[in-house]
Order: sequence, then structure tokens, then C-alpha cells
Amino acid sequence: MPITESNYDLPSHKAGCHTQLRHKTTNTTQGSPILFVHGATYGATQTFDYAINGRSWMDEMADQGFDAWCLDLTGYGHSDRPGEMAEAASLNAPLVRTDDAVVDVLHAIDFICAQGAHDAIDLLGYSWGTVICGRVAGQCPERVNRLVLYGALWVEKQTGFQASRIPAYRTVTASSALNRWGHGLEPGVFETIVDPQIAADWCQTVVETDPNYDAAQHAFLRAPTGVRADYEHCAQTGLDWYEPELIQAPTLIVVGDLDIETTPEQGRIVFSRLSQAPSRQFTLIGGGTHSLLLENRRFQLFDVVRQYLRA
Repeated sequence: MPITESNYDLPSHKAGCHTQLRHKTTNTTQGSPILFVHGATYGATQTFDYAINGRSWMDEMADQGFDAWCLDLTGYGHSDRPGEMAEAASLNAPLVRTDDAVVDVLHAIDFICAQGAHDAIDLLGYSWGTVICGRVAGQCPERVNRLVLYGALWVEKQTGFQASRIPAYRTVTASSALNRWGHGLEPGVFETIVDPQIAADWCQTVVETDPNYDAAQHAFLRAPTGVRADYEHCAQTGLDWYEPELIQAPTLIVVGDLDIETTPEQGRIVFSRLSQAPSRQFTLIGGGTHSLLLENRRFQLFDVVRQYLRA
């Protein structure tokens, strides 16, 4: 069955900017739409809709009859960059805080529901996206049918933590993205969990999504740092980034056992606090890092999510 792709420009929390919402579907679509929300560095279209061997996670979902959507938050992917990102990073405060991202996501939910006469949708957040989606699910329970937290990010108070001066955005090169992917792994392990060429190709492709990318003059991606400001605030004060106790939707937490960024222990903390969720599931996938969705065992992740949403 052919997959139809559509892209929409939606209002941003930032005046004068728009976000991009991507839709993939077939004529066999059934049930609640699902919206994918990305993490702190890379946009959704180059995460959930990045094709490996011709197929992305969005493609897999659409082929399985899901009404699949993904959102590039303001400053990410194919969405507009705030004007401050054209200036030196040191001149402005951190851009796109979690509260801002929640506004972007709520705009997307409103649009999706209006397209199909739905009252609520399923939400899948990845990394920082789990915080955003967790907050949306807690604040607007009537808008969320089911919730998937892939790589559930959680921050506890860190004794002696000193907050830093955070610029408006940070920069990421293809080589730094690749090094981050394999950080913390024993020698030789990286090559067993992902084809190194696939990993290198993805890192280069995602960096080139920066609208100012130029191999000679601008060979890097700019990423807003609002997420970092929120992280440091929670680490310093001990205040919760969001309240899992407010979530009333059935919730799946899934994480790779080699993930050192959103660790299995972070996921277990969130799981233990889902006191109002009518059902909850915690799934640990062996041999997967924080980038499991792009690795050899990605189909285990896809299957776990699909089965949970279909249950």
C-alpha cells in the first residue's frame, strides 16, 4: 500500500516562526493518530522519518495502519529558526524552553485532531521529548489516549551542582555527533550494534538540516539550549521537570540497556511515579544505546511500541 506524505506549517510559540508537522499514512489507517516528539538536539523528520535501507520508523508505522505524525519543534529540523539563532549564541538567553515546546506540541495536537475529528491522540516522546509529552499528558489528560516514553529523561537534585552560563544555542558537528553516539561503549561494541557507515551517514545528514549549513563555512548544526537550562534548574533545585503522578493515560516506558543518556534507572524512577496511569509497562531492550531507533535492534523497539499501542 503506497504511503502518502504531507507537510504542514503550524504556528510556533515564537512570534514570526512556524513549525513543520509531517504526516505519513496509507488508506488502511485505523484508530488514534500518533504524534512523535523529538529530543534536545535533532529534529523529528531526521529522527523518526530517517530511512535506513529505504524505510523509516514513520514508514513502518504507516504500513501497519497507524496515522503517523512527527513535529519539528521551533529551531529544529525543517522548522523556522528564531532570529536569535542568526546572532552570536552568547548574546541571548537559552532558546526553546520546555514550556515553549509544550505550546508547539499542543498546536500540533489541535491540528491533528481537527483533521480527523478526534478528541485525543497517542503521544510518543524521545529523550527530552518524554519530558514534553509527559507534561502535556499531565496538564491535558483529555488530549492523550496513550503515552510512550522512549528513553525517559529524569533529573534528580545533584549535590553541589553549579549552574553554568548557557548561550542561546549550541553547535554540533557530524564528528561530534558520531563520537557522542558511541560514547561509553567498550572497544568493538559500537560496530556490533550499528553499521558504522549508516551511523556516519546519519550524522552527516542530520547536521546538514541546519538551513545555514555550508561544508566550508558552516559545517555544523545549531541546537537551541532551552532544554539545558531546564535540566540545570532541576539538577540545582531538585524540582521535578514534570509530574508523572498527573499522567492518566496508559504508559509504556522503553529504553536500551546501553543508554547512558536516558538510563534505564531514570526510566524506572518515572515508572514508579505513574500512580494514576491505568496501565504501565517498562521494557528494556538489550544491545541498544540512546540511538536505538537507528540501530540494528530498532525493529525490537518498533515492535514493542506497535504492540503496546494495539493492545
